[in-house]
Amino acid sequence: MSGQSRRPSKPYRRPKKDPVRILAFEALRAVDERDAYANLVLPPMLRKARENGDFDGRDAALATELVYGTLRWQGTYDAIIARCVDRPLREVDPPVLDVLALGAHQLLGTRIPTHAAVSASVELARVVLGDGRAKFVNAVLRKIAADDLDGWLERVAPEYDEDPEEHLGIVHAHPRWVVSALWDSLGGGRAGVEDLLAADNERPEVTLVARPGRSTPEELIEAVGEESALPGRWSPYAVRLAEGGEPGALDAVREGRAGVQDEGSQLVAAALANAPLEGTDRAWLDGCAGPGGKAALLGALAAQRGARLLASEKQPHRARLVARSLAGNPGPYEVIAADGTRPPWRPGSFDRVLMDVPCTGLGALRRRPEARWRRRPEDLDGFAPLQRELLRQALLSVRVGGVVGYATCSPHLAETRAVVEDVLKARGSTDATAEWIDARPLLPGVPALGDGPDVQLWPHLHGTDAMYLALLRRTA
Repeated sequence: MSGQSRRPSKPYRRPKKDPVRILAFEALRAVDERDAYANLVLPPMLRKARENGDFDGRDAALATELVYGTLRWQGTYDAIIARCVDRPLREVDPPVLDVLALGAHQLLGTRIPTHAAVSASVELARVVLGDGRAKFVNAVLRKIAADDLDGWLERVAPEYDEDPEEHLGIVHAHPRWVVSALWDSLGGGRAGVEDLLAADNERPEVTLVARPGRSTPEELIEAVGEESALPGRWSPYAVRLAEGGEPGALDAVREGRAGVQDEGSQLVAAALANAPLEGTDRAWLDGCAGPGGKAALLGALAAQRGARLLASEKQPHRARLVARSLAGNPGPYEVIAADGTRPPWRPGSFDRVLMDVPCTGLGALRRRPEARWRRRPEDLDGFAPLQRELLRQALLSVRVGGVVGYATCSPHLAETRAVVEDVLKARGSTDATAEWIDARPLLPGVPALGDGPDVQLWPHLHGTDAMYLALLRRTA
C-alpha cells in the first residue's frame, strides 16, 4: 500500500578479519602464484604474526593445520567442490577455489563445528574476495556441509574394483600417476600401498641431528626435556621432538652444532661414511650438497677421522646455505658453487662421494604436500639424464677402491634402481666400472630393507622420508 512504510534494510556490517584464516589464505596464494613451498613460506609468516602480537601458540597451530591440511587434500577437495558448483573448476577463480578448499578442510578434515567453519569461511571471503563472491562461497560450502568426508568419498571416488588407482588417489588424496608409481615401487597388495598413502598424509615429526663431535643426542634431550623429546628410532644421532617443539629455541641448533634433519637423510650420510673402504680415507665429496643437511653431518663425521670434505652445489644461493650449515665444523672443509655434471676437480680425487641427486621429491610428500599436485609424469624425463650424468661423474670422481653413494628422496623406480643399473651397464671409454655394495648392514637395526643390495626407506615402515640409497665401489 502506498501509505505503508517499507521494512528498513539491515545496516551494512563490515566483515570480521580473522588473522588466522587470512594468513592461511595468503600462504595458499603464495604456493599457487609463486610455486612456493609451504614449509618455506609459512614459518616466516607465523613468526611475523607472533612478533606483531596477532598470534599465540594455538593460533599458529590452527593456521599450520589449515594450510598443510588443505594442500594435502587439495585433489580430493577439488573433486568434492566440483560436485557443488555449476561450472568447470577451471572457470572458478583460483582465489575463490582457495577459500572454498580452506572451508572444505574445516568442514571435512577438522573438528571445527559446521556453523563455525561456514561462517568463518564466508567472513574470509568477504574480506579477500568481496561480498558478491562471498555469497557464492556460502552456497557451495552449505552443500559440502550436507555430508561428512566418508559420505563424500563414496560419491566422488570410483569403486576400488572398477579402478583401484583412481579410488585410492581420491580416498587418500594423491594423483593417480603417483599412486601407480608408489605401488610399483613398493610392490605387494592393497594394504601396503594404503598404509603408505595414509602415512604421506600424516604430519611428520620434527627430527634433530646431533652433529658428532659438536653435540650429542643426550645434550639435545636434556635441553628439550625428556617429556618432549625421544631418541631417534634408527640413527644414533637423531632426537625426535614432540609436536609443537621449537628447534630454533635450542642453543645447539642456533650455534650449528645440531640441526633439523629427517632420520632417513641421517641414515644415508652415515651409511656412506661407514661403508667399507680399501686404502686411504682422507678426501670426501658431497657433489649435490644443497641445502646442506647431509653435508653438515658428513663434515662432522669426516672431521672425526681427519678427512677433508668438499661440498659442491651448482646454485650459488644454495651453496651459501651449505656454507652456513657447515660453519664451525671442526675439521677441514670447503664449499664451492660448481656443476656436478662438469666438475672442476680431477678424476679419482676422492675416497668417498655422496651424490644426492635432484628428483621429483615424491619421497617427501609428508613435508611438501603441494608437490604431489605440482609434479607431472613428464618431470621424470627432465630429471633422468641429469641423474645419470651426476652418478657417472661421481664414479669418475672417486678413486679405484673408493665408494659412491647414490641417493634420492624419491622411491620412483625410474629415479632409483633404473638409474644405477643404466650407469653400471655403460661400458664407454669415459665410464668407470663399479660394483654394488650391500647397503643393508650399514643401516643396523632398521627392518624391512628388502632383498638389497640397495635400500629403500618408507614413511609407513620406518617413519622416515622415502629415501633411496645405492652404494657402489669403483673397481676400474
